[in-house]
Amino acid sequence: MSKYFISFSPGAYCGIFLLVLAAAATATAQNKFTISGTMKDKSNGETLIGASIYVKQSPSSGAVTNAYGFYSITLPQGSYTIEYSYIGYDKIVKELVLTSNLTANIELPVSSRVLDEVKIVDESRISTSRNFEMSVNKLDIKTIQKLPALMGEVDIVKSLQFLPGVSQVGEGSSGFNVRGGSVGQNLVLLDEAPVYNSSHMLGFFSVFNPDAVKDVKLYKGAIPSEYGGRISSVLDVRLKEGNSKKTEVDGGVGFIFSRLAVQGPLVKDKSSYLIAVRRSYIDGLSTLLTSNNFGLNFYDITLKTNYTLNQKNRLYLSGFFGRDNFGLSDDAKFNWGNKSGTLRWNTVLNSKLFANVSAVFSNYNYNLGFNQDENNKYSWSSAISNYVLKPDFSYFINSNSELKFGLESSYYQFNPSKTVGTTNGETVDSSQPKKYALEMAGYVSHHLKVGSKLEVQYGVRFSYFNYLGPGTAYTYNDTIAGRKRTAVAQRQYKNGQSIASYNNPEPRLSFKYQINDQASIKASFSHTAQYVHFISNTSASNPLNIWTPSTNNIKPAVGNQYTLGYFTDLGQRAEYEFSAETFYRNTTNEIDYINGAELLNNDRLEGDLLSGNGRAYGLELYLQKKKGLITGWVSYTLSRSELKVDGINNGKWYPTRFDQTHNLKVVASYTINPKWSTTADFAFTTGTPTTYPNQRYLSQGILIPYNTTNARNDARLTPYHRLDLSLRMEGKTLNKKGLARKNHDFWFFSIYNVYGRKNAFSTYFSQSTDRVTSYQPIQTQAHRVSIIGSMVPSVSYNFKF
Repeated sequence: MSKYFISFSPGAYCGIFLLVLAAAATATAQNKFTISGTMKDKSNGETLIGASIYVKQSPSSGAVTNAYGFYSITLPQGSYTIEYSYIGYDKIVKELVLTSNLTANIELPVSSRVLDEVKIVDESRISTSRNFEMSVNKLDIKTIQKLPALMGEVDIVKSLQFLPGVSQVGEGSSGFNVRGGSVGQNLVLLDEAPVYNSSHMLGFFSVFNPDAVKDVKLYKGAIPSEYGGRISSVLDVRLKEGNSKKTEVDGGVGFIFSRLAVQGPLVKDKSSYLIAVRRSYIDGLSTLLTSNNFGLNFYDITLKTNYTLNQKNRLYLSGFFGRDNFGLSDDAKFNWGNKSGTLRWNTVLNSKLFANVSAVFSNYNYNLGFNQDENNKYSWSSAISNYVLKPDFSYFINSNSELKFGLESSYYQFNPSKTVGTTNGETVDSSQPKKYALEMAGYVSHHLKVGSKLEVQYGVRFSYFNYLGPGTAYTYNDTIAGRKRTAVAQRQYKNGQSIASYNNPEPRLSFKYQINDQASIKASFSHTAQYVHFISNTSASNPLNIWTPSTNNIKPAVGNQYTLGYFTDLGQRAEYEFSAETFYRNTTNEIDYINGAELLNNDRLEGDLLSGNGRAYGLELYLQKKKGLITGWVSYTLSRSELKVDGINNGKWYPTRFDQTHNLKVVASYTINPKWSTTADFAFTTGTPTTYPNQRYLSQGILIPYNTTNARNDARLTPYHRLDLSLRMEGKTLNKKGLARKNHDFWFFSIYNVYGRKNAFSTYFSQSTDRVTSYQPIQTQAHRVSIIGSMVPSVSYNFKF
C-alpha cells in the first residue's frame, strides 16, 4: 500500500513542516519554561478530557487537557499558584517555582460533597461563553442516564436529539440528522474508528454501550482540521480506559436487554482492561408468547486495554463487535453488524510536543437471505471495510499559541453485492465486483489567543482521493433529466490503476470575541469534502442501504458552513447559560435518485443517480439551567433543508426528507430528595416532507395512484410530539451496621410516549376493499404508519460494585 503515498501532493507535507518550523521559531523567548503532564481520576486512573488548569498570577495563561488528558503551559521564570479542576472533582492547588521545565501529573479526587450529577455543576466548569468552541455539544454520561428512554434503556444517540440542530426522521429510522444533513454525512467515530451504522434494532438503540463510554462530543459546525471525510458533522465517542486501581462491575437488567461491564487493573496503576457486553432477548420472549419463529435480537461487545510503558509512552488497544439479527421465520432472515479495532500510541516527545499515532480497522456488513429448501434459496450481502493510519501532533508553542498537525491515510474496500440465487437446483451467481479506493490527507491548525478578548483558530486540510482498480468504469449517455441513463461504453482497469482521482483544500476558520466576563460572540467557517457516499432512497435509512466511493461518474460532495453565535451566562451565580446560533450550509454534488431507482444488486447504479446542490439554514436557541433542585434545558431550532437537482421537482428547490421547520425539545429534572429524582422530556417537530399522488389509473381492475407533476416532497406528515417521564430511586447508602455500602444500585422507572400519541412515520394509499356497484368509481384509502402508537412503560435495575 505504501506506493500510493507517492501520489499525494508534496506541497501539503512541505507546508506542514514549514509552518511547524516557523511556529517553533516564535517560541524561543528566553527565560520561559514549561509545566506539562497528564490529569487523571484518582479513583480509577482514567485520564480527564477537558480538565482545567488555572494560573493565579496569569489568568490568561490557563489551559485545558486534550483528548488524552495531556496539558502544557509555558510561563516566564518565577513562582506560581496552579489550580487543577474538573467537573465533579475536588480542586488541587499547587505552589510551583519555575526555574526549569517541570512535569506535574495530577490525580484529582472525586468530590467528597454529596452532589447530584445533574442537579449541580461544579463552579470550576468553564462556561460556554468563555469556552472557545462553538457548534459543539457535550452530554455527560451521568446526565444521559437521567433522561427517560424507550424501555428504560438510556441511549447516547437518542439523547443527542434533545440538543439544538439534531433531529431524526422518526421512530424506527437509523442514525441522526444534523443541521439539515443526511445520516450518511455524519462522521461517527468510536475510539477513532469509523462507524458506518450507529443503530441497533432498526434505529431504536445505538451501538454505544453507556457503561463503556467516557466522553461524547458532537461537532455540528466549526469542525477542526483534524477531522475530515464528511460534510455535516462529527460525533466523537471515546471509550473508558479501564479502572487501573481496583476491579469494578457495572450492569443492568431491563425489559429489552441486559448489560454487564467489568473493568480493573492488569498491573495496578500501569495497565487496565474493560469488557462491556449487552444482549437483547426479544427473540426469546416472542418464542414463548407466539407460535411463529419471529426473532429480533442484538448483542455487542466492547473491549479496551492499555499499558503504560513509561512516564511518556502509553499504548491503547480497543475493539467493538456488534450484530443485529432479524427473522420473520426460519426461512427469511437478515442481519447486520459492525466490528472495529483501534491501536493507539500516545507519546510525550518533549514538554511541548505531544503525539498520538492510531492504526484503525473498521468493517460494516449486512446479509439478506431466503431459504425455501436446498433447491430454492437466495442470499445477498454487502460490506464496507476501512483501514486507517493516522499520526497526530500537538505543539504547545506557549500558553497563547498551540499548533496541531498530522496526516491520515485511509484505504477502502467496498463489496457492493454478493448475490447467489438457486431456483429448482440451478444456481446463478450475479455478484458485483469489489471496489477499492485510497483517501489521504494532511492538516495543520493554529489556535492563537490575541490579548485577553480575542481567540482565533485557523487551519487547512488537504485531502486526496483515488478510486482504484481492478474494476470497470462505465460511460453513460445523456438523456432527459430525471430519466434512467444507460451505459454506452466501458473500460477495464488493472489492480492498483487509478480510475478517477480528486483533491480538495479544506480551509477552516473560527474565532471568539469575549465581550465581558459573561458574554461572547463566536463565528466560524468550514469547507469540507466527502468522498464516500451513503446510498438510500427510502423514507429513512435502514441497515440495507449501501456505501459507494466517488467514481468517474460520482463526484465528491463538497460543503461550506458559516456560523455566527452569541453566548452568555445569566443569573447571580451564572446558573443559566443561553446561546443563539445561526448557520448556513451550501453543498454541491449531493446525490438523489430518479423515480423508481434500483439500489440493491444494480451494477449500473450510477445510471440511476442524480447530482445537485443543497442548502440548509437556520437559527438555534438553547437555554440551560445548571444549578439547583430543578435543572434542565430548552432547545429550539428553526431551519430549512433543501435540494435542487435537475430532473426532480421540475428543477426547483424542494425539501429534503429530513427537513423540519420547527424543532422544540424540553428537558427538566427535579431532585425530590437524595433517594428520589424525576425527569421529564417533551419533543415537538414539524412533520417531515413526503410525496403524495395526485392522480390514479386502473389496470385490470387494480387502482394505481401516481404523481403527474414530478413533485418531490411537496406535502408533509402531521406534526410529531411526545412526552416522556422517568423516576429514579436510589438504593440504600448504608448497610445494617450503619456503615457506607461499597455497592451502589438504583431502580429506573419510565413511561415513553405518556399520552399514547400515534406519530406518523409514513402515509401510503391503497385500493378500498369496500364493494362498489357498477359505474361507481373505486375508492382509495390512506394508511398512516405509526411505529410506536401507545404508551410504553418500563422498569430497569442497575448496579455497580
